[in-house]
Amino acid sequence: MRVLSFLFGLTILFSVPTLAQPTDLSGFPFLRLEPSARAAALGGSFSAMYGDDVNALFYNPALLNPDMHGALSISYLNHLSDINAGFLAYSRHYEGIGSLGAGLRFLGWGELQGADEQGNRTGTFNASDVALTVGASRKYTEQFHYGINAHLIYSSLDDVNASAIAADVGILYHLPNQQMTLSAAVNNLGVTLSSFGTTKDELPLDVRVGLTKRLRYLPLLVTVMGYNLHDMDRLSDTATTIDDILAHLALGGEFQFGSAFNVRFGYNHRRHEALKTKSRLDLAGFGMGFGLKITRFNFDYAYNSWSENGGLHQLTVRTIL
Repeated sequence: MRVLSFLFGLTILFSVPTLAQPTDLSGFPFLRLEPSARAAALGGSFSAMYGDDVNALFYNPALLNPDMHGALSISYLNHLSDINAGFLAYSRHYEGIGSLGAGLRFLGWGELQGADEQGNRTGTFNASDVALTVGASRKYTEQFHYGINAHLIYSSLDDVNASAIAADVGILYHLPNQQMTLSAAVNNLGVTLSSFGTTKDELPLDVRVGLTKRLRYLPLLVTVMGYNLHDMDRLSDTATTIDDILAHLALGGEFQFGSAFNVRFGYNHRRHEALKTKSRLDLAGFGMGFGLKITRFNFDYAYNSWSENGGLHQLTVRTIL
């Protein structure tokens, strides 16, 4: 019964608001959480974000590059209820070899209440998820890069657990003179080693393409990411064609007021449709935040609206060691 209660919680907390189908019951849903405040503020549109932000490792391994040499990032996400998540990423570049990166994602569910088939409480238990990532990227030409990640994934629920191994493969085309980057990646391609129940858990496979472009006469970086492109499902039976298209897009923008201060915003239509209420003005699916650089440290903050359910706060600290 504890397993059923836990899986029900997974469905409520993650299958609706994350970059997944509203009824997607795939396993290991914590892999869809945004690993940094900057990515969260941009609505998750981060798969073509070329630069020195090492968190791009989790979206497309080809984004690892020499500018990330010595880059370290630590993030904290205050989720709903007692749920908390932490993210760690680090990268180094080696001439003649390429750019290497490593990351850790952790989610703690806090203390959960167990119950038997009749609903009688049986005491409390704990649950957590963790994923260890290593990645590498190389240049094929000055503009064309390719990369690969490997993930070791583990989830625990009281005295049972689930595990999997997975990989990401990605490519990108970077045009620095035009301040534009194009990317494509297949994420979470792998196999489940063990599951919580008798039904085998499926990894949250995701095919993504991305585009970022710095506008010429405005200090604005525009980013667009297409996701779940391997499964072009309908948003709902009553959704319009525009809704179905937007349901596979994450949109973001970053006003870059110099190197010390940035303002960010993002929008995810699928998340909005899943969480919105009857209110005419509902900010569900919208993200916002800012970035502030003080000496060697970058501080990023994001807020993502969950409509009447509240919102998620996320903080990231980045530096170059």
